[in-house]
Amino acid sequence: MEIRGPLMLPARREDIELETIDGLRLVGELALPENGEPRAMLVTLHPLPTAGGFMDSHILRKAAARLPALADIGVLRFNTRGTESPRGRSDGEFDGGRAEAFDLAAAVDFVRERGLPRPWLVGWSFGTELALKYGRDHEIEGTILLSPPLHRATDDDVAAWAGDTRPMVVLVPEFDDYLRPDAAMRRFSTVPHATLIPVEGGKHLWVGEHQTRRVLTEIVGAVHPEALPLPVEWHGGAAHRD
Repeated sequence: MEIRGPLMLPARREDIELETIDGLRLVGELALPENGEPRAMLVTLHPLPTAGGFMDSHILRKAAARLPALADIGVLRFNTRGTESPRGRSDGEFDGGRAEAFDLAAAVDFVRERGLPRPWLVGWSFGTELALKYGRDHEIEGTILLSPPLHRATDDDVAAWAGDTRPMVVLVPEFDDYLRPDAAMRRFSTVPHATLIPVEGGKHLWVGEHQTRRVLTEIVGAVHPEALPLPVEWHGGAAHRD
């Protein structure tokens, strides 16, 4: 069976709730390998909710659908405050990336409290702003930034990572709507250890199976490279279309 589109591979999936320090309940899902413990965790931060971003934005949904089975990587997805998806609506209201600092903290705290290993932040678009602004404050392995617009995250927010040796991987689409590779090279030049990967033919929303596979491959290459190359066919246990 070819792995593409909404195919969901076997995993232990659990609807979870996060509680923020300011008393909000955020809805989410935890996906772990079907057997054994994960080799690493992805704490995912979705695109802008006022533009349709949520925990089911397709790259994050496909990461949760595939990576526990293909790479022994766990995936935590959740709706930031005021964001709604089929899983439900998180309490509160969108705060433009300010109080969402508490949402990120609640997710990282959840992973730590569950004893899950090696958390990486994976932000997409608006989610990269949260990772850049607030990720340094937490015990994480590193950050992966998909299509960073650098709107709410300032040059000072980026430069603050210069003395932080944790890995930073930045995927920049060739045809991004907001920040393209040449400009990204300049904006991230203050972080010498950042690995910037221009993605030829890429667009901000990473539409299509080819771009999905490229993004998931780069994520796994950063987090658990021993799992590469990712299979493109599934011959294991029951899988279904989401």
